[in-house]
Amino acid sequence: MFTRRAFLAGTVAAGIAPSVASAKKKAVEYDPTPQFVRIKKEFLPGQLLVVPRSFYLYFVTEPRKAIRYGCGVGKAGLEFTGTATIDVKKEWPTWRPTNEMIERDPVAYARFKDNDYVQPGGNGNPLGARALYLFQNGVDTYFRIHGTTQPQTIGRAASNGCIRMLNEHVIDLYNRVPLGTVVTVV
Repeated sequence: MFTRRAFLAGTVAAGIAPSVASAKKKAVEYDPTPQFVRIKKEFLPGQLLVVPRSFYLYFVTEPRKAIRYGCGVGKAGLEFTGTATIDVKKEWPTWRPTNEMIERDPVAYARFKDNDYVQPGGNGNPLGARALYLFQNGVDTYFRIHGTTQPQTIGRAASNGCIRMLNEHVIDLYNRVPLGTVVTVV
């Protein structure tokens, strides 16, 4: 016989079950540390693949193998997608925000308004230790893969569209990839 007590006991048990089940399921922690991983066979050695949803950049080293690096990506609406090539590489690059960035956030970029000031490379520069410049059909996209002065943004959608890496990781990648490297952001 179905009683009120059986109904209440069943309801309480049903309410507890999902939390018990999820407590047993171990959460996967984000790890930006470079790691050798397996990758789908359609990605060719020497190619870079960026998967913004997971905040990882992959450098394909040989068929089905890649080095995976943690990265930060563009905020919603500012992200780069598609295919580009690395046509310029710079150590300790200079930086100036785009006019769109200055218009979007005039307070943050006030020192760049109505002038041609370019911030020199160095420890305080937002592009960090290295920058890989993304081009499409020979035209600069103004998107970069670069280091950062804000390591806490790795694993987040926090940039104005660029792909950020920890400085030591972007230095490693910079030394591995030649000009002309194909970059695909999905």
